[in-house]
Amino acid sequence: MKLYIDTSNSEKIIVGLGTEKIETDSREGKSQQLLGVIEAELAKIGKSQNDITEIEVNLGPGSFTGLRVGVSVANTLGWALGVPVNGRRQLVEPTYEV
Repeated sequence: MKLYIDTSNSEKIIVGLGTEKIETDSREGKSQQLLGVIEAELAKIGKSQNDITEIEVNLGPGSFTGLRVGVSVANTLGWALGVPVNGRRQLVEPTYEV
């Protein structure tokens, strides 16, 4: 199962597990919440960290500190579980006001 981590937004954490997508408010304490969100969602679908076969993390653009938290957690989990970690850039289209 693929784990997707997106901490680029300063107001929320997005975690994807297989086909599930979870968004949670994280205006404060993103670094303290991320692992708990992943663990809670794994438990909700009856899976464990050992069921993760690949990790993908959003590389930005976004908040520097938020991105650093996401990449650090992804790399650490990947190393601990022995699974590949891949980065993905999420391009944001500019919006213009008339």
